Amino acid sequence: MTTMTSTPLASLLDRLFAEADEASATTRTAMSDIPAEELARLKASKTEYLDFYGRLRDAPLAVSRETGRLLYMLARGAKVRNIVEFGTSFGISTLHLAAALRDNGGGRLITTEFESSKVVRARENLIAGGLIDLVEIREGDALQTLKAGLPETIDLLLLDGAKALYPEVLTLLEDRLRSGAFVVADDADVNPDYLARVRSTEQGYLSTPFGGDVEVSMRLI
Repeated sequence: MTTMTSTPLASLLDRLFAEADEASATTRTAMSDIPAEELARLKASKTEYLDFYGRLRDAPLAVSRETGRLLYMLARGAKVRNIVEFGTSFGISTLHLAAALRDNGGGRLITTEFESSKVVRARENLIAGGLIDLVEIREGDALQTLKAGLPETIDLLLLDGAKALYPEVLTLLEDRLRSGAFVVADDADVNPDYLARVRSTEQGYLSTPFGGDVEVSMRLI
């Protein structure tokens, strides 16, 4: 048995994914009045993301079950010790990554979220899952919260916040990525500049899509 498939985490994840599935329908309805072109513009904006994601403060914006398993498998298989996550939301992806750290014998996960109500929810879920001791939640804009106090090397980086900021967050942390480190970006298909960067071996990455909207990259240098 693993932490992810045992009590209390297994039943907690089942509940959180069920709630996320129910909430996703409500979220789609709430945003149906925004024209597709405007929605695409807001997602790509580097200046309006706080307002846009503020509208979604009650939405879990969770990774899929498949992506959650992928995160656990990558972190567990690579025996990672230091993880950074951009975009905590309710902490579903955080739980998968922290479970891998537990099964690897320990480590540190730094995650950042600018919406304070989501920080509260994520902390509650991490406590319920028995994993809060492995996680540091930083509240605020990632471009500020991830500027200092990081481990010397990062083994895995998850990008799951404002999609427009993926290149900026990667630049902020790139020098700390060890050779062989994984970078996983959810909904990366909405940021072609990010994809062009990580799909370039000249820029030091090997990359492949997973499940249509997730990009899994490895740092080569």
